[in-house]
Amino acid sequence: MKSSDKTRGGLLAAGLALGLLAAPASAADIESVHFLIPGGAGGGWDGTARGTGEALTKAGIVGTASYENMSGGGGGKAIAHLIETAKKQQGTLMVNSTPIVIRSLQKVFPQSFRDLTPVAGVIGDYAALVVNTDSPLQSFGELVTAYKADPKNVSIGGGSVAGGMDHIVAALIMKGAGAKPTAVKYVPYDAGGKAMAGLLSGEIKALSTGFGEAIDMAKQDQVRILCVTSKARLDAAPEVATCAEAGAKGVEFVNWRGFFGPPGLPEAKEAAYIAALEKMYKTPEWETVRARNGWVDIFNPGDKFVSFLEGQEKEIGDLMRELGFL
Repeated sequence: MKSSDKTRGGLLAAGLALGLLAAPASAADIESVHFLIPGGAGGGWDGTARGTGEALTKAGIVGTASYENMSGGGGGKAIAHLIETAKKQQGTLMVNSTPIVIRSLQKVFPQSFRDLTPVAGVIGDYAALVVNTDSPLQSFGELVTAYKADPKNVSIGGGSVAGGMDHIVAALIMKGAGAKPTAVKYVPYDAGGKAMAGLLSGEIKALSTGFGEAIDMAKQDQVRILCVTSKARLDAAPEVATCAEAGAKGVEFVNWRGFFGPPGLPEAKEAAYIAALEKMYKTPEWETVRARNGWVDIFNPGDKFVSFLEGQEKEIGDLMRELGFL
């Protein structure tokens, strides 16, 4: 072999070695994640899991993501499965949201978030109280005045059953405004879309719904948002007052969505999941998914997530007892 060939061969070998050494630096932080979804395809849980997985994989933070829909028992089937097969689920993250607190309190299933490993709250959708654009009730104050005068004449609808999240939010807002929360004339609908149709047709006077859905209809000039349950005004609608500003003192509520690991998840694994999710927020891939879905970033990792859940459980539990649902 010529000297020049040897030199080229040595350079090639050195280049390959450097390439192999550099490879791990560009590798994914986590090799794979399996997302367990307690509901069917197309729902909020499904969209959250698949959107998060999309952002994590496209950003190169996670190598591959897989998804499993497991409906049943109001989410209880998936929770029980994660607990019963915990040792096999070290690579699994289950998505959930506010209903895990509500349904646990209602004993729809025997477990609670304490039987899992709360990893992080990731996104949120604040609630809003809205009226038809043509409604004579021009402000939150006018709605409260009419409610106090005759609650039966101010029907408030929602896309969940009596005692569900939309009902609880409506009662919470009225309580904050100094009105009787137990007097809410709540009209349940099968889903948010049907509830919105009920508002637009005049079947109900007001609607308790998610801000994401409300803002879309407000942009079309079909509804007027009286207040939103955020702590501060939202960038998406800075003209809309918070419920606290409008007169419902201390009212703050967010329908969070986040992820849970199986019980006994090793601390190192939990820390890796938290780090991956936190890193995801800074990527353009996540911003694409977030903006497409109209989500609000709320990052509550680890112990902060647990504290948040404990606080929400107490607030919702106290109100549900006051309303006679517990």
